[in-house]
Amino acid sequence: MTETSLVSADVWTGKIYSSGWREPGAGTDEVIEKATGERLDDVGIASAEDVARAAAAAREAQIDWAATPGPVRGDVLRKFSQLVLEHADEIAERIVRETGSIAPKGQWEVHMTSREVLEAAALGSQPAGILAASAEVGRQSVARRIPIGVVGIITPWNSPFLLGARAIAPALVMGNAVLLKPDPQTPICGGAIFARLLEEAGLPDGLFHVLPGGVETGEALVKDPLTDMISFTGSTRAGRQIGAVAGGMLKRVSLELGGNNPFIVREDADLDTASSAGAWGSFFHQGQICLTAGRHLVHESIADQYAEALATRARALVVGNPHAGEVHLGPIVNERQATNVDRIVAETLDAGATLVTGGSRRGLFYEPTVITGVRPGMAAFDEEIFGPVAAITTFGDDEEAIRLANDTAYGLVASVISADLTRAQHIADHLHVGIVHINDQPVLHEVYGPIGGVGVSGNGFNHSTLTNADQFTEWQWVTTRTEVPRYPF
Repeated sequence: MTETSLVSADVWTGKIYSSGWREPGAGTDEVIEKATGERLDDVGIASAEDVARAAAAAREAQIDWAATPGPVRGDVLRKFSQLVLEHADEIAERIVRETGSIAPKGQWEVHMTSREVLEAAALGSQPAGILAASAEVGRQSVARRIPIGVVGIITPWNSPFLLGARAIAPALVMGNAVLLKPDPQTPICGGAIFARLLEEAGLPDGLFHVLPGGVETGEALVKDPLTDMISFTGSTRAGRQIGAVAGGMLKRVSLELGGNNPFIVREDADLDTASSAGAWGSFFHQGQICLTAGRHLVHESIADQYAEALATRARALVVGNPHAGEVHLGPIVNERQATNVDRIVAETLDAGATLVTGGSRRGLFYEPTVITGVRPGMAAFDEEIFGPVAAITTFGDDEEAIRLANDTAYGLVASVISADLTRAQHIADHLHVGIVHINDQPVLHEVYGPIGGVGVSGNGFNHSTLTNADQFTEWQWVTTRTEVPRYPF
């Protein structure tokens, strides 16, 4: 860590970041530590007028930024990545306190963010276009990438630093300006810290704005005529609304939404490693990740042994305040979400499922829960739980596993656990999801593999080194001739 603190600086207290730190138009709100309810800070709330002013400033600043050579834009992001590592400990601590994650998850998020930004920076040094073919002699035909313009980015609370950076960094390096609306539950580690880092990295003024707030702020961002693209990561419900409004305005919309992800365990799986992967997939970060394993689809011949192995692992996990000591699970993010997990578990049990372990909570601290006998039509099968609940459903053969896995409108990620890679690949080939992991759990994140979903899990835009340039630029066709040709008219 450097001697200069990034997080303890009070420059952002009660402010928004928009051409410098400034007073907000919609007042302030408290930032709360999730495990204790303690007030950590105050953050400014952006009004619709703040959004409009920021969009206008971003539009003006983006013109010169787009004309800046790509490698120079990349240098700013490389400095950003370096600063992330220099301030890793204090950023990670802030993530723990604002999101309720355990300390290793906070550190992982910081270091993964540094990698995301570093890889995004390299996009600025890649070819900006191609020399295309032409059927006409004397015509030079070029297809080149140009920036979209002003990109509005709306991020969630569960991994706010990483999920913000994976859109902010490529958007900036490809020549766009960015308006960021972090979730109001994590406005510092998901918003203000980005502003501090980009200030330190030397990003020109006016290109990046942090506009915390709730639904009203988000609506203003989506509807503003000067925002050319909206990138949203969050719930399917909110994604539908954003997609409808932005799509109606013919803006580009990138949506990564919820998941109801199957974790398929064939009869030849090793129960020890399968239950370990299943426990991590369901209980990591209290199950509050879109990639979480929600539905454990287990072959009927090993289902009882698997359930007990998974329950044994669940009982060994310590739940508590992650900022006060070493625990495996922290709190659910808020009372509304904890109540919803309660509802899903209760409705599933009332419908005939069996509770193996867990199923209770102390305030926001929810015990890792294993339920067996779950069938389609039960809440734990049909809904995204977003809590530390592993719902087990049995299948008789591979084809039934495929049918059960696809029995959902979601399509984000799936895992297949099997000693027979041929059979595992057969299952994977028939799953309607954007991501499949064979012999691994579903909560995997790398900058290199495309991350995105199908169905109500997203609209096909994926985040990765393979896809980010396409996501945050337009293609422009340019032809050149030495002389104007003569035409029949």
